[in-house]
Amino acid sequence: MSVDADASAPIPAALQDAFDAFADYQRLQLNRSQHTVRAYSGDLEQLGQWLADAGIARLDQVQLPDLRSWLASQHDAGLAAASLQRRSGAVRVFFRWAKRQGLVDEDPAAALKSPKIPHRLPETLTQTDAATLMDAVLAAAAEDPSPLGVRNLAILEVLYGSGIRVSELCGLDVADIDRERGVIRVLGKGNKQRTVPLSDPARRAVESWLARRAEWLTASSAQAVFLGRQGGRLDPRVARRVVHQAMHAIPQAPDVGPHGLRHAMATHLLEGGADLRSVQEMLGHASLATTQIYTHVSNERLKQAFRQAHPRA
Repeated sequence: MSVDADASAPIPAALQDAFDAFADYQRLQLNRSQHTVRAYSGDLEQLGQWLADAGIARLDQVQLPDLRSWLASQHDAGLAAASLQRRSGAVRVFFRWAKRQGLVDEDPAAALKSPKIPHRLPETLTQTDAATLMDAVLAAAAEDPSPLGVRNLAILEVLYGSGIRVSELCGLDVADIDRERGVIRVLGKGNKQRTVPLSDPARRAVESWLARRAEWLTASSAQAVFLGRQGGRLDPRVARRVVHQAMHAIPQAPDVGPHGLRHAMATHLLEGGADLRSVQEMLGHASLATTQIYTHVSNERLKQAFRQAHPRA
């Protein structure tokens, strides 16, 4: 079915109502995080827009070829394989729910396959790169002792020193910090809570920031650890921008964001002899297989060092 890409029809009410009901189900019955619900809703909105442009107004009109054509259009628009896989997965979950609710007689997405993602090891920082980065951030904070400089240092130190996700960083409340034990309580994916240790530099940076935090504090953000300049809880987009700007200190290294610092922390722990299960718990991975990717990164570095240094390599 052809779609006019130059004109976009509004999403039909029947489709939008189903998407909204599914979002409520995810949030209220499955207790999914706001981030997860927003991701599902965004993917379904993309599908709904395509269906509207194709003249499809009801769920029971959707067929498997329509879903395949939609994915093909996303691919042609340059969407990465990982994003295509996520969107196809969201659609399968949605239609399984829709069938259980009696919104469709047959599940058109049951045979919808996800595109394969090429195996690629994550780009990460070497230990030397990470040390250079943190030294540069510490020096910048010393030169700029304003709340902004102190906060940015704490952001970088916590992301690298604990390996938490940027959404987890921005969601931290003051009550989540156990100063005596040097740990933080983190609410991760699936609203699962875990306790993560802070490195000594991260502890010092957080203490310094908490001493300056009141200068930006507003009533609406009284519980938040990290704040934006206007006093509200820190936006993840701002935290990402802080990391990317800090990466200018090491132009020879890959320009990683907050997740790259998480990769670096895990890889460096394993290179230092940390137990894989312990790293899994710190990262909040449900599956050990997810954590094992970092052992492959460490092995690749070992091979590279061998090839560069061994006389018979």
